[in-house]
Amino acid sequence: MVRQLTFHWPARIALGEEDFFVTDANRAAFEMVSAPEGWPSGKLALIGPAGAGKTHLARLFAERSGAQIVEAPELTGAEPLPDASALLVDDADRLPQEAEEWLFHAHNALAARPDGRLLLTAAGPPARWPLALPDLASRMQATALTHIDDPDDRLLEAVLMKQFEDRQLAPGPDVLRFLLRRMDRSFAAAGRIVAALDAASLTEGRTIAVPLAGKVLDMLDDPAP
Repeated sequence: MVRQLTFHWPARIALGEEDFFVTDANRAAFEMVSAPEGWPSGKLALIGPAGAGKTHLARLFAERSGAQIVEAPELTGAEPLPDASALLVDDADRLPQEAEEWLFHAHNALAARPDGRLLLTAAGPPARWPLALPDLASRMQATALTHIDDPDDRLLEAVLMKQFEDRQLAPGPDVLRFLLRRMDRSFAAAGRIVAALDAASLTEGRTIAVPLAGKVLDMLDDPAP
């Protein structure tokens, strides 16, 4: 018996402006991030759950502004201060304590520039970030907020479609309608479902159709112990 080999290639994440779908759930955040000249004190925190599109939207800002991009969890505090007039700090709520002073000085350097702009992404507002440095905490809590709401039907459908496209999958409209009727209404659920469908399709050698979608949803609802 020949055993079929499956290869789980990483998803190709499309982060272009044409790939960002705007609905009522994210319109306010899109408009705020797209107009950095209006940010109070030149800084903004973009808040939303995992999979909401924060990174995608933040990368659009970085592309337009030439912002330096840093991933907060990867900072050590030994990095040189940014020399660009704009800075994007992704996952700022996961900043290591040893990098807090670095962000404090980066914040102050940007604030001293008339064209300085600071965008931070996080799951929750700065008041809930576990910051130990009081001066940094006070500056983060004084940052204007914009957030992406829980997805409406149009945005959830667009998120599913993008997740499938990133994996180079093309299920039919009937699959999307089926998933939208039965799935949890969250960005995280969309990511889990598409990843599980991709894996099941590869493992079982089946196309992504309604029967496989139903099987995957049942499996996710009732995982094996």
